Amino acid sequence: MKSNVIDMHAHIWDTRNESDERKLLEAAERYGIDRIFVSALAGWYPDAETVERLNQKTERFAKAHSDCISGYVYVSPELPNAVDVLRRGIEDQGMIGVKFWVSALCDDPIVNPVVERLIEYGVPLLIHAFKKVVQPIPTESLAHHVANLARRYPECKIIMAHMGGNCYHGIPIVRDCPNIWVDHSGTVFRADELRYTVEQLGAERVLFGTDMPGPFVSRYGQLMEAPFTDAEKRMIGRENTLKLFDTRFRLNAKGEPV
Repeated sequence: MKSNVIDMHAHIWDTRNESDERKLLEAAERYGIDRIFVSALAGWYPDAETVERLNQKTERFAKAHSDCISGYVYVSPELPNAVDVLRRGIEDQGMIGVKFWVSALCDDPIVNPVVERLIEYGVPLLIHAFKKVVQPIPTESLAHHVANLARRYPECKIIMAHMGGNCYHGIPIVRDCPNIWVDHSGTVFRADELRYTVEQLGAERVLFGTDMPGPFVSRYGQLMEAPFTDAEKRMIGRENTLKLFDTRFRLNAKGEPV
């Protein structure tokens, strides 16, 4: 099976990174995934030492398998060394993007220094966003938080992960923010949700991601079975990601390509 896709949303977890790495490499071989973009995660509110350890694990994994693995630098923006973590991740560790998880709402002013610096680097910001009914995390961003940040920094290339956790809630909120892309990783969405998202945003603003080490095949099947043209499937599967992560691709103060 040759998928010819880039999986731009996958993870290794702190206490099981070795087994997660094996799963990702096995998936890449079995399904012919061109490249997997990885971030390492741990608890909701990590300290500085944990963040450093996680990024070291991502760096080692990406450098050991540079033919198929790229890494996000994981930044907890509330920590006082957040900007330096970003700098080291991009300049020294070779990371290709930035990952925000749940330690702070993404529109909290404390994120501003990090976002301003990553705009300078020209790298995208992947933001975990997930609407929950049961046991929401107080600092877990929702679509309106992502939209607030996008309007504050239209030059920032933002990816709202998981289609916001509920596409019918999240997609209308970010539809008018041209600097927001979305991925369809996470829970097992039905095919109609991916179709709805493309109808609302256009195929050019949707990216292929799986949230591995969870299942790859179900996400790939959603894309392949969707009523999209071959050109749209290629855009979602790889071309949009290649464009977005190219540091030469920049946005202006209106969120438009320059």
